Amino acid sequence: MLLIVGTIRLPPENLAAARPVMKRMVEGSLSENGCAEYSYAEDVLEPGLIHVKEMWQDQATLDRHFKTAHLAKWRAAWPELGIHDRNLRSYEVGEPRQT
Repeated sequence: MLLIVGTIRLPPENLAAARPVMKRMVEGSLSENGCAEYSYAEDVLEPGLIHVKEMWQDQATLDRHFKTAHLAKWRAAWPELGIHDRNLRSYEVGEPRQT
C-alpha cells in the first residue's frame, strides 16, 4: 500500500469556493479501483492550510489516478483557487493495525 500525506495551501477567502471542487476530487478518487482512502481536512488553527491523506493499493493504481479526468479538472482549478505550497510525501506501508 502507498500512503500519501501532506498539505496544500490556499488563501482563506477561497475556502468556500474550494470546498465543492475538493469534494468532487475526493468523490472521484474514492470511486477509483485501488483507492482505499482519500481525504482533505481544513486545519483548525491555520486557515487556508489543507491536510491531504490518500491510501492507494500500489504504484500502478496511483499512476492510473494521475491520468484521470477528475485530477486534471482539480489541477486546472488551482490557479483560480490560489492553491500553492503543495507538499505531499508518499510512503510504502504494510497492513494497518490498531494502536
